[in-house]
Amino acid sequence: MIEEILHTKETGYYDVVVCGGGIAGISAAVAAARHGAKVLLLEREYALGGLATLGLVTIYLPLCDGTGRQVCFGLAEELLRLSISNGIEDLYCPEWLESGSEEERKKTRFQVRYNPYVFAIEAEKLLRKEGVNLLYGSFVVSVLKKENRITHVIIENKSGRSAVAVGNVIDATGDADICVFAGEDTELFGQGNIPASWYYYTQDSSFNLNMLGFCDIPDSQKTEEQLQNDKSSLRFSGVGAEDLTAFTIFSHGELLADFLKDGKDSPEHALSSIAMIPQVRMTRRLNGKYVQDEDEMHKEFSDSVGLFPDWRKRGPVYELPFGTLYGKTENLIVAGRHISVTDSMWDITRVIPVCAVSGQAAGTAAAICSNFSKIDISRLQKLLSKDGVVLHERQL
Repeated sequence: MIEEILHTKETGYYDVVVCGGGIAGISAAVAAARHGAKVLLLEREYALGGLATLGLVTIYLPLCDGTGRQVCFGLAEELLRLSISNGIEDLYCPEWLESGSEEERKKTRFQVRYNPYVFAIEAEKLLRKEGVNLLYGSFVVSVLKKENRITHVIIENKSGRSAVAVGNVIDATGDADICVFAGEDTELFGQGNIPASWYYYTQDSSFNLNMLGFCDIPDSQKTEEQLQNDKSSLRFSGVGAEDLTAFTIFSHGELLADFLKDGKDSPEHALSSIAMIPQVRMTRRLNGKYVQDEDEMHKEFSDSVGLFPDWRKRGPVYELPFGTLYGKTENLIVAGRHISVTDSMWDITRVIPVCAVSGQAAGTAAAICSNFSKIDISRLQKLLSKDGVVLHERQL
């Protein structure tokens, strides 16, 4: 162990610091800024969107329940429409985007596929328009706490090491990194991530997405045959530097081999884009005030802050309880794929619509209170409703 003495300069104060610029972080930052907070968004890469853009997972999964009812509203819908504001790649659904009858909407789901780079830049423009301060290339490496509150977020970037004083912190890292720094109770996804290597290629003047590899489902939902076949599968936790490096190297090799099966690189057959971040989906999550489970579909929660469907099948609708967004630290709230859920629920809540719903709730809450365990939930719900969010399934 090497003892290191650091003198870190404090560089300013923000009402809300959002750590992570994926869909959840974008939603949280926009919501907090729209409710009057001075907001800083920290992103370690040099583009926004996380897996949804840099990870090339470019399917904005459904905002509807598959039976003709839209269930995700507010920023979840706003960002979907923003993602295709300059054109659409695939899955255009006029029944939802224009005017369709209920019967027509029952036949197709409210989802789209967008261009990742256009979406990333449009998201950046939105944040700037709302007055959000943005720092790219910035890693959160630690937090300072006094009693049960985070007082500073410690960051490192091209300018060096600095401390930002905070009112509230939103962990939108996707991996519950800030929760770990703050001493929250967290859990790893025990079975790990199967490699994925999505990439774009050009073939005969056509720009195509190849979804090589896929997200695994929880072991509890597998047949005996699936479990047997999985025994030899490579698995990655997604939370360590060496592990993520191995994941990336393996994925790169699989990707190149797959691309070259149809011929060498040429003007007619070109490798256009590869993921700039590892395509891990479920890594580490908060074990918060409330842990939501998959069997709680259609259950009403008094502290609901939004609705979401099951992207994998038609019918289920879930209310998102506020208790899934916070733990023990007074001024720390989470948003995105690492909210407090069971393993079986994780595959449902890790996707873009739920990230947007939880992000809007977290950002709005961070703008109006200083202790999330003592929040005026009625006030928060009124603000979310005013911003277009539907809170309970009975209101659809």
